[in-house]
Amino acid sequence: MGATLTAVRCQVSDFVELTKPRITLLVLVTTFTGMWLASAGSLSLELVFLTLMGTGLASASSGVLNNYTDREIDKYMARTRNRALPTGRMDPMIALWFGLLLGLTAFVILFIAVNPLTAWLAVGTIFFYVAVYTVWLKRSSPLCTEVGGVAGALPPVIGWTAVTGDIGWPALVMFLIMFLWQPPHFWALALLRADEYRQAGLPMLPVARGVGVTKIRMLIYTAALLPATAAMYWLHLVGFAYLVVALGLGLAYLGLTIDFARKPVTPQGARRLFGFSISYLLMLFTMIFVDCQCNGGIF
Repeated sequence: MGATLTAVRCQVSDFVELTKPRITLLVLVTTFTGMWLASAGSLSLELVFLTLMGTGLASASSGVLNNYTDREIDKYMARTRNRALPTGRMDPMIALWFGLLLGLTAFVILFIAVNPLTAWLAVGTIFFYVAVYTVWLKRSSPLCTEVGGVAGALPPVIGWTAVTGDIGWPALVMFLIMFLWQPPHFWALALLRADEYRQAGLPMLPVARGVGVTKIRMLIYTAALLPATAAMYWLHLVGFAYLVVALGLGLAYLGLTIDFARKPVTPQGARRLFGFSISYLLMLFTMIFVDCQCNGGIF
């Protein structure tokens, strides 16, 4: 009995890992922020629940299908070689159908219970992440991280459309912030794994263009976050407190990136910058929620 329970727990753990739950959590935070901003601070609890459920399932679908597509490449990466698919613990067809089922369920929930535009955006995000980024660009171009960032930048847009039924300028500004944030966030650790990417035959920027070019690109994107995040204030979407925090966070992030670029790449430095980039985004979107120019609540 004990062995059976252990086996079941391991299988459940493998299924959960396929969905990339940490990425899904970040997706849900940014989706909710988009909803809150669009709602003028007055949200239906039912709409929040259904939107986040559908978006979370769509994100999980992307993660599973990404794992399915990369199952052979993952064997070459120390970070991924012990996952269920590269090790053979799970049948690839089970993972494929699991990912497709999650995506279909997400579409049905969002189409029926939210609105068609939100449903199609969610499915478009899955398609872009799996087909455009994972299958095509990741294997063929060092631009994969930048162009592939379109998929990761769509969750706040999905949140906005769930409330409004259309795509407005505030949604596009949040899209821009997410789009600019992703490349330097990813490259911080990609620089540590350049040899693994090279062995797997993946032309990531550190492999195709080298450390110096990657660090310059990181600086450009991080610096661009300053005017992009400030635009939320100049468009009168958030208050002055947000602007102060956003600029403070942005300058701190840029300072850390400059320090990182000046020194040789080390695990400690890369992980410190990577960790701060996540805290940066979470604090930024928390401030959008806290200091948006709206009154009301969830009811």
